[in-house]
Amino acid sequence: MADDSLTRLRKLCLALPETTERLSHGEPTWFVRGKKTFVMYADRHHDDRLAFWCPAPPGAQEELTGAEPDRFFRPPYVGHRGWLGVRLDVDVDWAEIDQIVRDAYRLVAPKSLVLLLDA
Repeated sequence: MADDSLTRLRKLCLALPETTERLSHGEPTWFVRGKKTFVMYADRHHDDRLAFWCPAPPGAQEELTGAEPDRFFRPPYVGHRGWLGVRLDVDVDWAEIDQIVRDAYRLVAPKSLVLLLDA
């Protein structure tokens, strides 16, 4: 399951303009222009969850973790900044994951790249 989830998440992230991947804290992590993180994979990194962490629009973390705590959580270290933890070891809606990844990208990417994404 982990390999399939990582493969699918990688495909979504690398499809976005000027995205790169490298290990950060021992886990695959995706960056915009090699600098700004927008998705961090978490293969039971700090707990027993297979998940990813990403920045989320204001209020999204509270809304999603409150509505579906079995799928979404506040990740350690970055949760206080509004980042969202998204479980991949449950029933996953990959269309929803794609939207969450794109929203995270939009939050950190320069406007010129967001325009490419939206074109």
